[in-house]
Amino acid sequence: MAVKQTAGHDALGTFAPEFAHLNDDVLFGEVWSREDKLPLKLRSIVTISALIGKGITDSSLKYHLASARKNGVTQEEMAEILTHIAFYAGWPNAWAAFNMAKEVYGDDETGSKADSHGGFFGLGESNEAFAPYFIGQSYLKALTGPDDYLPIFNVTFEPGCRNNWHVHHASKGGGQVLICVDGEGWYQEEGKPAQRLHPGDVVEIPANVKHWHGAAADSWFSHLAFEHPGEDTSNEWLEPVNDDVYNALEA
Repeated sequence: MAVKQTAGHDALGTFAPEFAHLNDDVLFGEVWSREDKLPLKLRSIVTISALIGKGITDSSLKYHLASARKNGVTQEEMAEILTHIAFYAGWPNAWAAFNMAKEVYGDDETGSKADSHGGFFGLGESNEAFAPYFIGQSYLKALTGPDDYLPIFNVTFEPGCRNNWHVHHASKGGGQVLICVDGEGWYQEEGKPAQRLHPGDVVEIPANVKHWHGAAADSWFSHLAFEHPGEDTSNEWLEPVNDDVYNALEA
């Protein structure tokens, strides 16, 4: 059930009484109250999407994020909503929204202790399928469906974990993008210095370039990963990043 809104009258009742009336009595009193036609949860999702799409990431967005939580939008659902919106509203708008959403959902105790790793998107499952190509424990959480055009995964590395040197091959297009979301890690291309990674960093990996990435020795690390569509694409896993090479980065 929609809560009686008085913000308009409280802030603008004497200065702009008609606007206050439209805000409190019409928008919230009538439109939001038509729950038989559209549930509050869906109205919250629509409102958040519209605000972010217009680049509005001020206190009004934070209010509606909090309302969405009250209206039943879970942390996992909100992460998926904002990920989806990012492709239409732009990464900067999505990042601003994620920072607010983390504050709104920050005291959510519904997840397990393990979910404290993996950032906003969560830890996922043990990455058993690719374990032969990693040193240390990694986790994988799919953020899109198996039949979606652009599969996106949240990859989490325990401290010291890294994948082997590898290459994303393609005759045209291809390559991979990493978007760092939690903790600190490393990325290195063959023949170039290693790059320390922090939340918000974006790494664009060209096709046919030998590289590796993973966590710092003293930090969990999570990044989103997706591959650019291309022709004749394949992944080639190569030798591990040995301890001497890795430890030299941390010295």
